[in-house]
Amino acid sequence: MTLGQKQRLFTHLVGKLILKAYELGYDLYLGDAYRSPEVAEQMAREGRGIRNSLHCERLAIDLNLFKNGKYLTKSEHHRPLGEWWKQQHPLCRWGGDFSKPDGNHYSMAHQGRA
Repeated sequence: MTLGQKQRLFTHLVGKLILKAYELGYDLYLGDAYRSPEVAEQMAREGRGIRNSLHCERLAIDLNLFKNGKYLTKSEHHRPLGEWWKQQHPLCRWGGDFSKPDGNHYSMAHQGRA
């Protein structure tokens, strides 16, 4: 699958993910979707991300969840969505599974990166 094909599939699946969040009773707003390589580099230097981020490939998005008006900051709050996301395609990855959990991160694997 080409990068462009993955990007289009990812966008389609993110639309479904957003609808699933609302179906589960969450409110949300979008965090980072696209991140330039320069921003990724700066964030990596600050310990807030990685240099080779899938955000730079348009294959990752961060979603910020709310329930009953309360901002949900823990990875565990995202688990229902993360588990659902991983079932949508074999390449779908959820940041809650990372060694340093990043529960609001939803991505599609590309060139060995999640």
